[in-house]
Amino acid sequence: MDHITANKTFLLGIDGCGGAGKSTLAQSFKDVGGNEVTIIHMDDFYKPTSLRSQVSDDEIGGNWDCERVKKQILEPLRNNQSTNYQRYDWNLDDMAEWYDVPAGGLVVIEGCYSLVNSLNKYYDFKIWVESPKELRLNRGIERDGEERRHLWEDLWMPAEERYIREQNPLKTADLIVDGTGKVSDIKKLELTVLSSLVDNE
Repeated sequence: MDHITANKTFLLGIDGCGGAGKSTLAQSFKDVGGNEVTIIHMDDFYKPTSLRSQVSDDEIGGNWDCERVKKQILEPLRNNQSTNYQRYDWNLDDMAEWYDVPAGGLVVIEGCYSLVNSLNKYYDFKIWVESPKELRLNRGIERDGEERRHLWEDLWMPAEERYIREQNPLKTADLIVDGTGKVSDIKKLELTVLSSLVDNE
């Protein structure tokens, strides 16, 4: 794997089911790489209600605007061009401010459905974070509140299970990481090596 430099953009995709530990892992790269690491959240590409109403039930991850991820993030950065994107505001259910994304260094795209088939080919390295269903549910309820349990159990988790069943992102991932906090020494080493590739050469 080539070294990540300030003059080359290295695209890292981190996927996994809700509550698996994706954001925590993404932040660990930021902690190591500092300003050379940019984190982009798939949740910033959630579709407003007006667009979600047009989504077919057959579409995997259809509530996320994967086309916008591709056009605003992955395609420009793949060509080492700086870009920008507009964030979805979950409280307003509308599009909000714009963010600049410079080319170069490590760009982490983390979140559910970041490794869907339409986006998979753009990454230089792909990680799937795996955690048991009960743990993921408990984390989700702790974060979102008991009033959203039905969304986790009846909507979000079944949709993620279908994603895994039909597109098998674990198979296309370059590395599967244990998100329970019990990562093996070998996987810790692999993550450390990958993180250390962020430099200014």
